[in-house]
Amino acid sequence: MPDLLQESSQWLEDNRNERRTILIDYSRDTSVIAGMSATVGKTLFEITNVYGIIERWESRDYLILSADLDFGAGPVLPDRGDDIRETVGSTVFVYEVMAPSGEDFYVFSDPFRQTLRIHAKQVRTE
Repeated sequence: MPDLLQESSQWLEDNRNERRTILIDYSRDTSVIAGMSATVGKTLFEITNVYGIIERWESRDYLILSADLDFGAGPVLPDRGDDIRETVGSTVFVYEVMAPSGEDFYVFSDPFRQTLRIHAKQVRTE
């Protein structure tokens, strides 16, 4: 018997990916995946530093299908330091995959590991 929860989750992810995405370029070293579909989100981290001060750190998140992060040898997981380029008009915003110390820089967005939520910070514009 089919797993109705997994099928429903797949349907939701397929619809999100078809209707609520922008195109990004994802790169690692010299390898690039051009024109990848991603949904933009954000995560607010609150970290208490060694002095007891709460620091807020907001990431720009990119939700992508796990299977789409493939440089040619099969799907891989995000790596700290990967770059994401998002073009808005004539400006290219470059984000680096990262998260605050002690936090994961990506998480699976669903229980079936179909979608990755990748945390990133803007490092420059081109």
